[in-house]
Amino acid sequence: MIKAVDRVLDHLTMYRLVLYYLMVLLVAAFAFSFVKLVPHDPLALAFTTALALAASWITNKAFELVFEIPANNESVYITALILALILDPVAATDLKGVGAIVFASVWAISSKFIFAVGRKHLFNPAALGVALSALLLDRPATWWIGGSLWLLPFVLVGGILVVRKLRRLDLVATFVIAALLTILATTERSLYGDTLRETVSSSPLLFFAFVMLTEPLTAPTTRWSRIAFAAIVGVLFAPNVHIGSFYLTPELALLAGNLFAYAVGPKGRFVLTLERIERSAIDSYDFIFRSPRGLAFEAGQYLEWTLGLNRSDNRGNRRYFTIASAPTEATVRVGVKFYPQSSAFKRELMTMKPGSRIHAAQLAGNFTLPAKRETKIVFLAGGIGITPFRSMLQYLLDREEMRPIVILYGTETQQDIAYRDVLGAARRKLGVRTIHAVARDAVRGQYPGYIDERLIRLAVPDFPERTFYISGP
Repeated sequence: MIKAVDRVLDHLTMYRLVLYYLMVLLVAAFAFSFVKLVPHDPLALAFTTALALAASWITNKAFELVFEIPANNESVYITALILALILDPVAATDLKGVGAIVFASVWAISSKFIFAVGRKHLFNPAALGVALSALLLDRPATWWIGGSLWLLPFVLVGGILVVRKLRRLDLVATFVIAALLTILATTERSLYGDTLRETVSSSPLLFFAFVMLTEPLTAPTTRWSRIAFAAIVGVLFAPNVHIGSFYLTPELALLAGNLFAYAVGPKGRFVLTLERIERSAIDSYDFIFRSPRGLAFEAGQYLEWTLGLNRSDNRGNRRYFTIASAPTEATVRVGVKFYPQSSAFKRELMTMKPGSRIHAAQLAGNFTLPAKRETKIVFLAGGIGITPFRSMLQYLLDREEMRPIVILYGTETQQDIAYRDVLGAARRKLGVRTIHAVARDAVRGQYPGYIDERLIRLAVPDFPERTFYISGP
């Protein structure tokens, strides 16, 4: 069952999964509102959702034209649906209510462009929109989505899928624990039971954790800074936390956390210009970009890449790709494998010409070389999964740094072997052995078949002493 779920998740981007999750919550809320299980008028809920979507889309389109940034309609729809789920629904005749929804939507989208450094926004858009609505219009978020016991199963199941997709259990768990401990610390002991039940079943805690907290562009990318971020937001999230007579709200807690995330995280978004395309193997190509400013990263890390697509598919216009170049190289390289039925993103990528531009952000990843140079390593790569190892090997070559590394590289055919030049240079100059496991047309000196236990025992007899890095299918 878990493997089947993972296969489904693999075909969805994080943004598309969150979008579907929010749509399911709204449909469920709309259905329950007809039978009074959700205390809102279904027509008001439908109108508010349409209003938030329209205001958000129009605002984003205007800024997109001014700033010449590729549109990511999924994030616009996600922001609008979040606002519809945390602001009280309004009727078309409630002019003040309509103004508040439009105000929150416009500022939520505008914040991505106005409150941005290096084209990377600082604050969670929905959180900023509702915070300004509360402070300036006295129309705070009610977080009604967290107050319905009937919607709790939908919030929980969808949220677990999001966390599984993002691999952010540490983030969510730290936040929930910090929030609950702070809530208990500021509550009378005799009320612990009721407080815990109320917090888990009838508060924004879970929706906030699954949807708002995990928003990747405004959360830290490294593990320990991510945990610190979650703890800070969790403590400030508690309803009894206040500064004098000013009580914090969930959105203000998140905005404070966003400032911390910016302080400890990589700064800005990169606009990269394509310099050339190189073929690395059959159906695999390296796209080599120039950056207007230096990109500081560790070998093995990845970026989120964004393209403007006229027509997207269910995987959207963003992808996470490992940086195949080394930090010591002047250009930024990404290696991509193309299949007969490639996604819209990859089809658009193949149409790029020298001079074309792509946006990159969210530098992250802990798949990096160990700090201790004497650590024994095995790089176990399948197909295009060799890209992070290309980055590491080129980095070691440029630094003339020798490490005890063995590479096991599995491919279907000889033509699928990528980066022969770097692998060869690593063997000659650094003494790094590469053992090729070729499934269909192995030649002398190669292992016929796939990487398996027998190959590992033959090629790496001291495998219990080594750290294995595994990348690829």
